Amino acid sequence: MQKSTRTLGLGAGLSYFVFSLIINSMGNVLTIITSEKVHPAFLGSAYWTAAQNGFNISFLGGNPGTLGFVFFVVGVIVAILNMILDRKVDLLRFGGNLVFMVLFSSLISIFASAFQAMPEARTLPMILLYVFLNFFGVTLIAVAISIYQRVNYVLHPADDLMQILRFKYFHGNAGIAMWVSYIPPTIIGIIALIAHPDFTNYGLGTIFAFLCQGSITGWADTHIFPKLKHQGLTASADNV
Repeated sequence: MQKSTRTLGLGAGLSYFVFSLIINSMGNVLTIITSEKVHPAFLGSAYWTAAQNGFNISFLGGNPGTLGFVFFVVGVIVAILNMILDRKVDLLRFGGNLVFMVLFSSLISIFASAFQAMPEARTLPMILLYVFLNFFGVTLIAVAISIYQRVNYVLHPADDLMQILRFKYFHGNAGIAMWVSYIPPTIIGIIALIAHPDFTNYGLGTIFAFLCQGSITGWADTHIFPKLKHQGLTASADNV
């Protein structure tokens, strides 16, 4: 095992991180709102987002203000799972996951409230626009994951899970790691659907996210800010 060096300055790293955090939050909410505004709903949200928003609807009434809380609680649970998979108790990493979740959950709530003003799609052009925005939201999430995984200051617990799987278990393959990391939200989604069979959050966008989000993240590693390399990553030399 080798550890990749940090070649990125603090200012540049923070700029990349803040940018990726914003577009990730925006992308997540875009998938939720476009799914809700299309009638009948058939778009769905990004995979993790669909499961967590479904849980919010099933157990907390679907209030936009509680969505950030659900994201935070699930994040804490996944952060604990990460330590189990990484086979060590890393309180600094766990704390970083929580810091990310506080920032991320706050932005989720802000964007969720702001985007509620989007009109419902009743015409074919509006539906097609919302399909594009939904897929664009998934793409924003995938690109954001690529950026802040490479910066590697603090990570969303779900993306830290994907990174642990990617480099510790699947030899750097982003696509396979993403699919395996979808096991927890699948469990959450099944529980939510049993409690309240509402399929609003599942549809074309969810399928697109499941099939393509990991591959888009891998593509973004070499095409979006291509000079940005993985920083401070413990991995095999050929995976960095």
